[in-house]
Amino acid sequence: MEKLVLASGNAKKLAEMQHLLAPLNIEVVAQSEFDVPEAEETGSTFVENAIIKARNACKHTGLPAIADDSGLEVAALNGSPGIFSARFSGVGATDAKNNALLVEMLTEIPEEARQARYVALIVLMHHEDDATPLICQGSWNGRIVLTPQGEQGFGYDPHFFVEEKGCTAAQLPAEEKNAISHRGKAMTHLIEALKA
Repeated sequence: MEKLVLASGNAKKLAEMQHLLAPLNIEVVAQSEFDVPEAEETGSTFVENAIIKARNACKHTGLPAIADDSGLEVAALNGSPGIFSARFSGVGATDAKNNALLVEMLTEIPEEARQARYVALIVLMHHEDDATPLICQGSWNGRIVLTPQGEQGFGYDPHFFVEEKGCTAAQLPAEEKNAISHRGKAMTHLIEALKA
């Protein structure tokens, strides 16, 4: 069985990766098992930040590593919050604070002009100096609604309206969301590439 380290401390991401990659005979372990220091995300794109995190995990574990970076891009805000999605509201950012700032910035923007998309990048590096990492991308189009709807999900999900489903991402059951989301699409590409 091949072993990969997940460059994340997120237990939900770890469980998801373990579940999805186990059928491929790939064991996914958390970087916390190796006392890997947190990588400083200094990139200017999602892919740069994912590579930084994967390279850091490879360097400190000697194992191949998977990392992801994702966020929300709002057209009316010139692509913001983008790579700063998790810390959009500044130091001490929380989902609630980030959502409040997003709503405040979009209050004067008409609903039809609040187009947005979630973006996810997943990177697999075989070693620290891997010059050709596997890069998988997924995106999910929607629009921002000012009033939160739904209790599922996290992040901007209560404000991310999915046209084809007629509800927000936070109103979708997890399995349904994972099948059509940005991260779900990127994971599908990763699994297809690993099977090849």
